[in-house]
Amino acid sequence: MSNLTHLTIAQALKSMDKGEFTATELTQAHIEAMAARRSLNAYITETPELALGQAKAADDRRRAGTAGGLEGIPLGIKDLFCTKGVLTTAASHILDGFTPQYESTVSANLLKAGAVTLGKLNLDEFAMGSSNMTSHYGAVENPWKRTSDPAARLVPGGSSGGSAAAVSARIAMGATGTDTGGSIRQPAAFCGITGIKPTYGRCSRWGIVAFASSLDQAGPMARTVEDCALMLNAMAGHDPKDSTSAPMPVPDFAKALTGDIRGLKVGIPLEYRPDGLNAEVLKVWEQGIEWLRAAGATPVEISLPHTKYALPTYYIVAPAEASSNLARYDGVRFGLRVPGTSLDDMYKKTRAAGFGKEVRRRIMIGTYVLSAGYYDAYYAKAQKVRRMIAEDFRKAFETVDVILTPTAPSAAFGMGENMDDPVTMWLNDVFTIPTSLAGLPGLSLPAGLSSDGLPLGLQLIGRPFDEETVFKVAGVMESAAQFTAAPEGI
Repeated sequence: MSNLTHLTIAQALKSMDKGEFTATELTQAHIEAMAARRSLNAYITETPELALGQAKAADDRRRAGTAGGLEGIPLGIKDLFCTKGVLTTAASHILDGFTPQYESTVSANLLKAGAVTLGKLNLDEFAMGSSNMTSHYGAVENPWKRTSDPAARLVPGGSSGGSAAAVSARIAMGATGTDTGGSIRQPAAFCGITGIKPTYGRCSRWGIVAFASSLDQAGPMARTVEDCALMLNAMAGHDPKDSTSAPMPVPDFAKALTGDIRGLKVGIPLEYRPDGLNAEVLKVWEQGIEWLRAAGATPVEISLPHTKYALPTYYIVAPAEASSNLARYDGVRFGLRVPGTSLDDMYKKTRAAGFGKEVRRRIMIGTYVLSAGYYDAYYAKAQKVRRMIAEDFRKAFETVDVILTPTAPSAAFGMGENMDDPVTMWLNDVFTIPTSLAGLPGLSLPAGLSSDGLPLGLQLIGRPFDEETVFKVAGVMESAAQFTAAPEGI
């Protein structure tokens, strides 16, 4: 049964339709693999009994001829999505014991499509981090190893590190992620898988624990471009419960994978070549440009002049929204409560005990930039710069169809490395944050290996609600890259 975990979603669907194996057998194989690779700490909560019950129901529907688009496919759900009757923690101590009585719209859509829930995946606390080291439930380990130092434990990226590690380690066929400033794309790059942050509003945010409401967006993570397209088809759609959900039709993203990109223009931004850019990252980027040229696309140099302001803009806007969103965690209604001598004392003690260091840092930054006397100087100005960044992209897309950049400035780094200085950690998202600020779709796919045998990813950025073109170009790049490497021993 172990070979079943190496199938892609598309392959598994075809094989189950042919009767080669059942959803129950596929799910059992993943449950066994999860147990064998528990040391990665990818899951916070495993739900094997729930999964097997859902798999049996999937088998019944397939026999009845009513199979959904993801019928019987075992997935992991990032523990930021509320799941009815299943512990939901956002990887934070402050949500201890929180078991929702409702299902997030995205996870409900996946269940309607027939997906099977293997469990809830680990993440950076409240999705705040680039390493998956800030989780209350411990760090997630990247299944990949350096060839020069196989004993070193590497980070999977963040915040969707548990999702990326689980898909890479073949203990989930796909996973949900959320992306605020790069939290789908950066871990996808670090773990050698594919992940897409759709256009803001493409997927409902209802039932997802909020970090920064104007930036958070759910998306799929899987091992191939086609698998991500299949997942996004199920996840996306307008939701009247979410005021930011766009009333847009959902195309069949998988049909966009035609393999034909002749005549398309691909933007290559000058500002994404900073001094000191990692030589291996640059080499993979240049290789990606050549793949697209060989396929009939035309690379075009473009300028996104306000890119250099994206990182400081993000780290004003996102913490400001986080400080507002996280004010609801007070020990009164749900989650952790630490008794105090007064209501204010209970608030202080609960939050001090419940929130980790990175979350407290961002709450304090956010509260500061929203405070009287500083709002105009910081938050209001950051919003103006954000509009300028979005305008840069709008102008660029007048002349190009898609934009190609690196996903991350390096390959995965070791646990404990680069972590003393929070600013150094925040720089992991330097290539992904501009896309998030503009609300655009961005996809990362594996494009090669570093000299140390670690995955390196490339990012494709598209026009608003034009995920189809992003998928089309990504499919061509995936075929050219022929990335078949996997973590050793998986």
